[in-house]
Amino acid sequence: MSDLFKKIEKKTGVKMDDVSKIANSFSKSDLKDEKSIRKLVRQVSKLSGKKVPKQKEDMIVNMLLKNNSKIDSSTISKMLGKK
Repeated sequence: MSDLFKKIEKKTGVKMDDVSKIANSFSKSDLKDEKSIRKLVRQVSKLSGKKVPKQKEDMIVNMLLKNNSKIDSSTISKMLGKK
């Protein structure tokens, strides 16, 4: 597991395996649909027990809609505002 994922787990208390299971339940076409992406964000939010502010949810949705390629650690870092 990458250091980024370990840091995310430590900070959020959510296992990346759990996030992966949710993400894998969505097909690639689902990630081109705003409603599906919002559903995914809300599921991860619920799993973590932390509310995602509307502004942050909008930012995640927009980033995923713009980025049609595979989501990787770089994309996740951008979502979290880290470089």
